[in-house]
Amino acid sequence: MSVDFAFLDSGTGGIPYMLSLHEKLPSAISVYLGDTEHFPYGEKSGEEVTACASKAIQKIIDLWAPKAIVVACNTISVTALDSLRKKFPGLPIIGTVPAIKVAAEVTKNKKIGLLATTATVNHPYCQNLIHDFASDCQVVMRADPKLIDFIEKKYFTASEEERLFAVREAADFFKAKGCDTVILGCTHFTHIAEEMRKECGEGISVVDSRDGVANQAIRKIHEEKKSEGETKKSVQNLSFFVTKASEQELSEYESLCKNLKIPFGGTI
Repeated sequence: MSVDFAFLDSGTGGIPYMLSLHEKLPSAISVYLGDTEHFPYGEKSGEEVTACASKAIQKIIDLWAPKAIVVACNTISVTALDSLRKKFPGLPIIGTVPAIKVAAEVTKNKKIGLLATTATVNHPYCQNLIHDFASDCQVVMRADPKLIDFIEKKYFTASEEERLFAVREAADFFKAKGCDTVILGCTHFTHIAEEMRKECGEGISVVDSRDGVANQAIRKIHEEKKSEGETKKSVQNLSFFVTKASEQELSEYESLCKNLKIPFGGTI
């Protein structure tokens, strides 16, 4: 079996990125692997992140031979992208990094909030992005592993009030710092984008990198897919797998995929 795109994250965080690409290019066949066996990546060392991601990508190649891989994880992207590209030459690997450039273009008061994993916040790559694209801005960073854990394990069965409560602490933090723009710098946070917008209020813009990543991935194989013509959107062009799950987690993933209309392939 060969697919157009394979998406990799430590859990369910990158699903909105796959859905974004599907909206833009319905004819593409995409598969998603959540490396739940090693969740969360954001609390691991750089060496551990690189090792886990390498193992997962090799599994993806062996199973699906994708034309391109989207690393739908900010932690992997800022920590291991160069190493992964060297290890798998010839395979386009598209990274996902915090949308600092976008935020710098959006902000009016030059105060930006970055919500991310511990690894992303502490990595020099993040400072380089700020230097390159937001040197005239004050960037306030917040690592929030508790919120990431909530999104992975509870978000999809939580009530609206529980979801709003979960993001309130982060929203209040950025409001107190005077930020007028907040970057969702971990793919998991794209799931709570609407809740974050509600809690932050109308005066604060909430941005992420979904569109940019999808566009970049499509450019990698666009000419080939364009020659095939557009096809009707079909969930059969999407699939979701995980590397490890308990019986309860399998049931939760099945419910998630049913709600998102993505076929669930189970564990591999």
